[in-house]
Amino acid sequence: MTGQAATATVEAGGAVTGWSVAAERLTGFGAGRTLGRPAVELLAGEVPTALLRAVVRHEPFTGMVRLCRSEDDPVAVELGAVPVRTARGEPGWVLSAQPLRPLTAEAVGAVGAVGLTEPSPVPAGPTTGPGPEVEAAAAAATAPLSAEERARRRLALLGEAGLRIGSTLEVERTAEELADVAAEGFADFTGVDLLDSVFGGGLPSSAGLVFYRVAQRSVLPGCPESVVATGAGDVIAPDSPMARVLASGRPLRTDYHDPEIRAWLAREPERERLAKEFGIHSSLLVPLTARGTTLGVAIFLRHRTPEPFDDDDLLLATELTARASLSIDNARQYTQQRDTALALQRSLLPTRTPRQAAVEVAFRYLPAGGREGVGGDWFDVIPLSGARVALVVGDVVGHGVPASAAMGRLRTAVRTLADIDMPPDELLTHLDDLVLRVDLDELPEGGTAWAGSSVGAACLYAVYDPVTRTCSLARAGHPGPALVGPDNTVAFPELPAGPPLGLGGLPFESVELEVPEGSVLALYTDGLLRASELRGDPELGLGRLGSALAAPADSLEDLCDQVLSATLGPDAPTDDVVLLLARTRALHTQDVADWSLRHDPSEVARARRLAAAKLTEWGIEEAAFVTELVVSELITNAVRYGLPPIGFRLIRDGGLLICEVSDGSSTAPHLRRAHNDDEGGRGLLLVAQLCRNWGTRHTPRGKTIWAEQEL
Repeated sequence: MTGQAATATVEAGGAVTGWSVAAERLTGFGAGRTLGRPAVELLAGEVPTALLRAVVRHEPFTGMVRLCRSEDDPVAVELGAVPVRTARGEPGWVLSAQPLRPLTAEAVGAVGAVGLTEPSPVPAGPTTGPGPEVEAAAAAATAPLSAEERARRRLALLGEAGLRIGSTLEVERTAEELADVAAEGFADFTGVDLLDSVFGGGLPSSAGLVFYRVAQRSVLPGCPESVVATGAGDVIAPDSPMARVLASGRPLRTDYHDPEIRAWLAREPERERLAKEFGIHSSLLVPLTARGTTLGVAIFLRHRTPEPFDDDDLLLATELTARASLSIDNARQYTQQRDTALALQRSLLPTRTPRQAAVEVAFRYLPAGGREGVGGDWFDVIPLSGARVALVVGDVVGHGVPASAAMGRLRTAVRTLADIDMPPDELLTHLDDLVLRVDLDELPEGGTAWAGSSVGAACLYAVYDPVTRTCSLARAGHPGPALVGPDNTVAFPELPAGPPLGLGGLPFESVELEVPEGSVLALYTDGLLRASELRGDPELGLGRLGSALAAPADSLEDLCDQVLSATLGPDAPTDDVVLLLARTRALHTQDVADWSLRHDPSEVARARRLAAAKLTEWGIEEAAFVTELVVSELITNAVRYGLPPIGFRLIRDGGLLICEVSDGSSTAPHLRRAHNDDEGGRGLLLVAQLCRNWGTRHTPRGKTIWAEQEL
């Protein structure tokens, strides 16, 4: 051989990934014509069985083959195939070819070159009946294939398998892809049976192993030769060939005329009947195993094809099922992890909103349906003191169980900080510090400086006050809310963006909005705007969201469905979606009483009289005794330890009576155990015993002590 060798590279699936200038000169095909195409389409005529074995086993090969050329003039070359591994560890090949001698036109006709050349057109003619050409073609189609053509088809099938098997992370779909590929000229019937353990359950049986027929394909419509329907369970006897294959872990080629197989069929009347009815004469049984785990068995049958399966077919079937097994195991593990993450996520998210009267709430949570898996989106509705309510939505970076676990930690932290009654911007600052500390704690020993948050998250925190009808909001790298007015007009209020949680050292800022009674606050995660048809256009997503929110709806639940339908469409979302809708209510003047008191001990008696009169006006005189005790203790503390001004407020909120006393001091009281000789220290203990709940919240001008009684 002389001259520069033509070289090419081929990936695991059989597609050409590299094409040299010398290869273009040799074949006449440019890189644009060959890259991404199956390498088998370059071969013409006889395909050595040794080449097929080398491809299946990922071994070196050297030998003579024929390559197609653009002038319909195949060229004989000495081909060398060297197995390699890609950067991702996948098998591939480097090919080199040196021409031996050109073929004559007669040789071309004898070989029957196929590949990259265009197919010949079908001549037009009468359609009243088959002519001699059609009959000849039909006879040729059913004639036994030559060894060269069988080898060529096997090689083509391997290329197809690499491209088509494992395109999704779905067990059933991967099994269907294996059956589809095998049905194209390899087996007359293909069935893929998976053990019940793959699905985490199954039909209990003491008679043998339980399989589920996940996919099957046949050259006959409806797979009539199958003993079991798709999706149905099948019990396999311990002495069956399938059980033997699973026990040994090795594939098995059977002849249905073999006495041992006939004896087994005699014990399986239905299988025996179908074998006789359809003339099944040969089978291949190949175990589906991956990473040491047995998943099931693939069954290949022949009844229309006259040739029985041979050793080369068994080798090919082993390679096909090996690819499918790895993909099925990937899908199985992904499904298990997704189910675990989804169960964890749902256990951490609220299934119903807590009792509160400030807002009417409806919500939706949709997990992602793509390869990424369940994310870390969350929401919460937290009752606060003074009849207020906190609305929270957040999104943790990442997917799977780690994202769900991080979401749980953040949701718990938000609830804890909300219980302290912090303003939104202060709460996000503390949450940012928490995320940063978690990142630092999780750095490996000897790790370098922080270079990106491992728990990073976005969050929007809003507090609505039904007395003042205002909403205070702050966000950390999260989309802002939508506000639907009582007249169905939609606005997207401008909020300071705020950095995502986990960056540290950057400020957050709160904004206070006036919210008319009957308005709807819509909080959501960015997955709502990431529908596939939006193609990353946030303005289009916001436009659809606004139109859906403005459309009339009978209830908040209907409005939730309306929004999801308009923004997501029928497809499963590519990212987690949270939608939280809150229709605001208001506490009017007849439910709120507010007084200013002097910084004087004599005001305690006056406050008791004011409280008793208001309870009489509200028709709840039975609560007067406890209320007067609570008022006395709280106002006495404010006068004795606090600073002016002193405020006193009563709120009637459904079945609750809330008493609030505010003063200008930021020092918060706390419970303590009073000793027998102490003259004080029992006031707050008395309040805690008489009321359902009590606490302190800080304000810009001091603090407010509050106590709730159930009526």
